[in-house]
Amino acid sequence: MTHRFPIKEIARQAGLGVATVDRVLNGRAHVSPQAQRRVTAAMGELEAQEAQLAAKGRRMFVDVIVEAPARFSQEVRRAAETVAPGIGAAVFRPRFTLQERMDEAEMLAALARVHRRGAQGVCLKARDTPAVRAAVARLTEAGIPVVTLVTDVRADRLAYVGLDNAGAGRTAAWLTARMLPRAKGTVLTTRSRDTFLGEAARRSAFRSELARLAPELTLIETSGGGGLPFETRRDLEPVLREAGEIAAVYSMGGGNGAILEALGAAQTRRPLFIAHDLDAENRRLMDRGQVDVVLHHDLRHDMRAMFTELAVHHGLASPDAKLGASPVQVITPHNRPD
Repeated sequence: MTHRFPIKEIARQAGLGVATVDRVLNGRAHVSPQAQRRVTAAMGELEAQEAQLAAKGRRMFVDVIVEAPARFSQEVRRAAETVAPGIGAAVFRPRFTLQERMDEAEMLAALARVHRRGAQGVCLKARDTPAVRAAVARLTEAGIPVVTLVTDVRADRLAYVGLDNAGAGRTAAWLTARMLPRAKGTVLTTRSRDTFLGEAARRSAFRSELARLAPELTLIETSGGGGLPFETRRDLEPVLREAGEIAAVYSMGGGNGAILEALGAAQTRRPLFIAHDLDAENRRLMDRGQVDVVLHHDLRHDMRAMFTELAVHHGLASPDAKLGASPVQVITPHNRPD
């Protein structure tokens, strides 16, 4: 594999060890396909960023660590790569660790790698657990600021960027109360995991506002599955067997195709369906008339806000440049952007 960058530079960008990168570059054995892809991607990122360095001078390595289904984490990656070249304060070099499932040990290992090799910041979407909080605190103490994305962590992090989750929950409740064809019925809420604080904030706000606006509605709740199809349907099916007819669904954590399949097997009438994030799956489901409303937020805004928070922290931008949380966008088939 031809290259013009030092192996240490490629290893730093890829988030791999020097020995692993050397094996990849020289075509040696015992190299995983994942490592090969990371080295190839790192070299492409270095080439794209080389011209920017001459103009802006300072480089900022930012580790983007996300536990989420690929349909979402790939949107995060695209948004970060789109926005990073336009941040004028420095050359931001995002390094990505994106997994659909990251148990606590895997997340702690990813954060420990950042602690060992260093970085100018971390963008983190993770479960809120005591061990993760402690790992975030260690990074902060080491001078590596952490910005949480979409879902917060109760630790000494620099900032939160992403959707106004409580506002989204209240919006979903308002829409549910007004869009149901009858005043009575059962509303199902689904979350991917209890330990994602963003979804917990959506749930709490939804419950309170729906009780105020439509106290006659019955609410049932499920959590689990991580937004992944098989796990989501497996966890939902026993709930639906006991629930009876569902009039509306507020899906906070994804896996919507699986939710709709489980509902289709359990009842004949399609419920009102409110989802989150205008990803490829939700676009398809909206095209089929299965999802009515998507509560969306612009990930490019979130990534710009994250990079700006880090630039301000490092004294490269004014605090006035901070952007704040993303506003909720209510998307229907009639106003959906291309």
